[in-house]
Amino acid sequence: MPMRRIAGRLHAEPSNVTGIIDRLESSGLVERSPDPGDRRVKRVAATTAGRTVAADLRARMPFAADPLAPLTAQQRENLRELLQLILEA
Repeated sequence: MPMRRIAGRLHAEPSNVTGIIDRLESSGLVERSPDPGDRRVKRVAATTAGRTVAADLRARMPFAADPLAPLTAQQRENLRELLQLILEA
């Protein structure tokens, strides 16, 4: 995935994502490579070790897959409305 897309998904500045990717790469969890269509773009991919760590985290934190699962439909709607109010403030 291109680093700019990662930054977009995280709602973060690309320069901040670069530091995170640097640390993950130095730990052997991801690797960077030039995009074949545009060599100015760097693509990031998880290494085998990175995929293993991600799978381990998912297994240890099943609630993270659907953190709103315990909420009823009404509670989810209430939460959505409250979050919308915060965003509009």
